[in-house]
Amino acid sequence: MNHVFPPAASASVPVTGSAQRFPVHRIYCVGRNYAEHAREMGASGREAPFFFMKPADAVLPAPADASAAMPYPPQTADLHHEVELVLALGRGGSDIAPEDAAAHIWGYAVGLDMTRRDLQAQAKKLGRPWCTAKGFDASAPIGAITPAARAGDIDDAEITLSVNGALRQSGRIAQMIWNCAEVISHLSRLWTLQPGDLVFTGTPAGVAAVARGDRLRAEVTGLEALSIEIV
Repeated sequence: MNHVFPPAASASVPVTGSAQRFPVHRIYCVGRNYAEHAREMGASGREAPFFFMKPADAVLPAPADASAAMPYPPQTADLHHEVELVLALGRGGSDIAPEDAAAHIWGYAVGLDMTRRDLQAQAKKLGRPWCTAKGFDASAPIGAITPAARAGDIDDAEITLSVNGALRQSGRIAQMIWNCAEVISHLSRLWTLQPGDLVFTGTPAGVAAVARGDRLRAEVTGLEALSIEIV
């Protein structure tokens, strides 16, 4: 194909125990999918899930056993962490039934939905989209993807985030309001999902601000940990 300039390299994420990489198609994110975090952000109960997106090249891949450097983004004084389980889809489709959703999951990873909270608050107040708050460069740090067959019992896994060695967020995947299968099913009614899609599934309570020099470690039982430093 004759492009007017060389196209950018595709975004991709490392895979545990392999030299292969997982190519990223789109990044979908679920809002307020843990009850305590929903209450923390002003919602309650089992409201229907809602979604937002990040650009594919917002991923900041961190190799196993190494830390990635995340630049503190411009135009914010209130950068927040949100630790999340990430689903990596290996099959696409639309109108996927919950009972069929597991077959679409290629693997799992630990991710961070980094958020310019002050810009998000402004957008909410004005009834505007969250793009500037959620979709900035390097706003989606992610650890190496573990193939589903090697991930163990994800539904019973613990999810945690520590900042400079102090625990900030802690929960269990079983506490999600909408489980992984339900999230995929809901998404597939709105978009035709594709291989390479990443789905950030929501965060437990305890989101808070970070500053330059902070070191974050995100973990989900059975998966590669994710470590980043804010620079």
